[in-house]
Amino acid sequence: MSTAPQAEVLELAQMAAYQDGSVVSRQITKTDAGNVTLFAFDAGQELSEHTAPFDALVHILDGEVEVFISGKPFLLKTGQAIILPANLPHALRAQSKFKMLLTMIRA
Repeated sequence: MSTAPQAEVLELAQMAAYQDGSVVSRQITKTDAGNVTLFAFDAGQELSEHTAPFDALVHILDGEVEVFISGKPFLLKTGQAIILPANLPHALRAQSKFKMLLTMIRA
């Protein structure tokens, strides 16, 4: 199933609100070729280690996060991005409240 994207200006950082003790996600677009999802993490929230069969790009819109790829830590801040290579274990830990845009390409 594919959802056709609409032509509109998006204020990404405003599209998902922080919630105490939670991770909030909002799907921006999804097609057979991939998807784009916005996340808002409260400070201290984590995404446990996992793998994905496709490359993904994580772009930090606000705040600070520690990203682990194959156990190696990377500290990212607002405006920075990192590629999560396919099939490598990765995890996230919010150093402060942070928002990220996750783009996964399935081709």
